[in-house]
Amino acid sequence: MPQKIILNINGKDRTVEAEPDSMLLYALRDNLGLHGPKFGCGLSECGACTVILDGAAIHSCVTPLAAAKGQKITTLEGLAKDGKPNALQQAFIDEQAAQCGYCINGMIMTAQAFLDQHPKPDRDLIKQALNGNLCRCGTHMRIIRAVERVAGHGATQEAQ
Repeated sequence: MPQKIILNINGKDRTVEAEPDSMLLYALRDNLGLHGPKFGCGLSECGACTVILDGAAIHSCVTPLAAAKGQKITTLEGLAKDGKPNALQQAFIDEQAAQCGYCINGMIMTAQAFLDQHPKPDRDLIKQALNGNLCRCGTHMRIIRAVERVAGHGATQEAQ
């Protein structure tokens, strides 16, 4: 039976009416109109649905709403400040890291959570952090360069 569930998304409390065991991804996209997270596989294998939940990158396609209640959820839309991309988003733009763009939400959100915890990683750590995200277009080197660009400056979401 649907319930009213309050979620803290991008710093604001938002109410959705849904089953507590329905997936967070559907509430974000269908109920709240946030289209950063994408439906890719629905099996937690591709990373397109990634959001940051209390500082950790999680796959929203397999995260029940009940598990997100009372936690801070950040979506791709929540990274921008005053309508401007944050440092990582800008680095993806500057490196032209997106081809079709479908994986970019997951790549950015995973990288942002990683950089918030490890501000100056080397290339091997970046590759390891992004290992659970798939890109079929083959822009992996541009994606890695974008993350390295931010890591070189030590910028994180909190520093914006």
